[in-house]
Amino acid sequence: MTDQPEQRQQHKPRTGELAAMAAMEAVRLRRVNRWLAQGLGGELADLYVDSREASAAVAHRSRGRLDFLSRLTGDIRRPGFAMVIAETDRLVGCAFGFPVGSDGFWWLGFDGPLPHSVEQLTASRGVFAVTSILVQPHPRDQDVACRLQERLLSDHQASLGAILVDPDDHPALASLRSWGWLDAGEIWRPMSAALLRVLVLPRGERTAAGLDDLAHDARTRRPE
Repeated sequence: MTDQPEQRQQHKPRTGELAAMAAMEAVRLRRVNRWLAQGLGGELADLYVDSREASAAVAHRSRGRLDFLSRLTGDIRRPGFAMVIAETDRLVGCAFGFPVGSDGFWWLGFDGPLPHSVEQLTASRGVFAVTSILVQPHPRDQDVACRLQERLLSDHQASLGAILVDPDDHPALASLRSWGWLDAGEIWRPMSAALLRVLVLPRGERTAAGLDDLAHDARTRRPE
């Protein structure tokens, strides 16, 4: 009697898994320059409103569009502005922002001393400020969001992403945390007279390890 070679059963994706894989493959990421971003303003404003509150009143949606377009116009003028969009046969997501200057001015108003690791990353131009991550509501929106933010940061070889969020915007905070962002504290912006939460997204184990104390301090200060 001879030994028969062991036959390994290969995992066959189920129908639902195949559909999800096909949906992800259908989503294409594309980097656009400031002029193309400006031309997409109307579609991006629609995406912003849809990603925020699909059932919002018409008046609220109109104000939301105008506010978003105003912020987008300001960001497009910033040095180093960059945007990545996700699309199928239509626009389904985008992420954009700009590099943080080595002078550290972006961190002005941070509550407490800025951790040494963040100072070092800022001085070496390793921090990228993400203004917005917008994704059309969809069962796979988390995957699309993670791909967008990773592409945006990797294109700029950034070691750390940073984003500011209204502390009362609980849906946005919950989404960002589910996409891997960590609470880093609060920052006061005199120009808008607003206290905002700072979230950061480290890229690489070394950067994440250097931010352990920062994330711990933020958790202890975070209001319930």
